[in-house]
Amino acid sequence: MENIFAITRRFPAPRDLVWKSWSEVERLQRWWGPKGCTIEAARFEFRPGGFFHYSMRFPGSDDAMWGRFMYREIGAPERLVWLNSFSNPGCGITRAPFGGAIPLEIHNELTLSDEGGKTLLTLRGYPHGASEEEEAVFRGMFASLNQGWGGTMDQLEEYLGGL
Repeated sequence: MENIFAITRRFPAPRDLVWKSWSEVERLQRWWGPKGCTIEAARFEFRPGGFFHYSMRFPGSDDAMWGRFMYREIGAPERLVWLNSFSNPGCGITRAPFGGAIPLEIHNELTLSDEGGKTLLTLRGYPHGASEEEEAVFRGMFASLNQGWGGTMDQLEEYLGGL
């Protein structure tokens, strides 16, 4: 399907530890998000139907951007499915703060495969409930998504390497 963004990364860490990095808020706040930002959880309910609602603060700015995960499926320690979106401080869905017809929600599927003490992470994302225009914008964002997710995965790898 042409609307699917995918990224794969191998981590020199056991799958259980990589899973905990996604499923425990104390760990998730330490590496999640764009490079240079600070993440603070406002709400964390790791269960289907629950939310990870967080603020992102960047150096040199007093303003916070907000985001949220709405967890749909949790299959420890190998599968996690969530809807990701920008949000307001009350956890409501909002448009991306940088404008454009970016889809309001992205459906993400994370799989973690055990490779003998190492972990293969595969992430697939696609627009959820998007218009044709939003889907076209999403397809045009793949280079940017690769860069953003690549930086986030770099932070996860750095975090895992420091444990």
